[in-house]
Amino acid sequence: MLIDFNKAKEVTMPGMNHGTGMMTAKMYNEWKYDCDERFQKLKKNEEELNRIFIHIYGLEEELTPEEEDQYVTVRKADLKRDIKSFISYAVGCMFGRYSLDADGLVYAGGEWDESKYKTFIPDKDAIIPITDDEYFTDDIVGRFVKFVKVVYGADTLEENLKFIADALGGKGLPREVIRKYFLKDFFKDHCKVYKKRPIYWLFDSGKNDGFKCLIYMHRYQSDTRARIRTDYVHEQQARYRTAIDGMERQINRASTSERVHLNKQLSKLKNQAEEIRIYEEKIHHLADQMIQINLDDGVKHNYAIFQDVLAKIK
Repeated sequence: MLIDFNKAKEVTMPGMNHGTGMMTAKMYNEWKYDCDERFQKLKKNEEELNRIFIHIYGLEEELTPEEEDQYVTVRKADLKRDIKSFISYAVGCMFGRYSLDADGLVYAGGEWDESKYKTFIPDKDAIIPITDDEYFTDDIVGRFVKFVKVVYGADTLEENLKFIADALGGKGLPREVIRKYFLKDFFKDHCKVYKKRPIYWLFDSGKNDGFKCLIYMHRYQSDTRARIRTDYVHEQQARYRTAIDGMERQINRASTSERVHLNKQLSKLKNQAEEIRIYEEKIHHLADQMIQINLDDGVKHNYAIFQDVLAKIK
């Protein structure tokens, strides 16, 4: 390829005018048609430029003007990829990296300006929990649902959530599919997009999903880990204790046929409780240190400082 440009990492979905209710299959297909038409037009233009350069430099026997689709400097629409990019954009709005009231990158360090956020307010403490149920008021699925509601309106909320869940794939109700994506795949996709230099960091207790939360590295403070521990990890530990006690009482009253299923749920809760107990000890050690980070040191260096409590970058 003779010409190259950086590709955008996020996507604005069709109908992103606040409250329009327009993220439907029909609107997406219309947007897809426009993307494909733009793609073919640019591909044709790039191939014509290639022909000119090849002719100027006498490279007809060495190069051909044809351009492979993967090297064209705009992308075709791809529903699953674009929905994931939309979700990433929503997370960016949750952290204040982006705003529905301003174009482009809004916050990546420096002075925080609340006046830039009117339509959708970023998370106050920049700590967004990801758990297997909606345990917290700022739960990531709850925040995402609110984002979709703000952008596309309340009347089509359920239809739009189903559209998103269908694009992601998987079994269950739309909110369940979306929660599973955040629990299992969001961070992996984020690392791929940002070439293993994530700007959203995943605090992760382990494979049992005892506790996870995202932070935005540009809003990191020296007390962030302490707040994760006291405001979220401790709260989650208390919920597990309550849930285990309740499940044990339920098992004692249950019929024999019900106990198999309930015991399975109890085993999961106990595994999660044990996992988060070990995790609390790890994060306690770091929280007491009140570690500062220097953004100029880069993601790789800063992420490594907290590698014992963060998800592995794959």
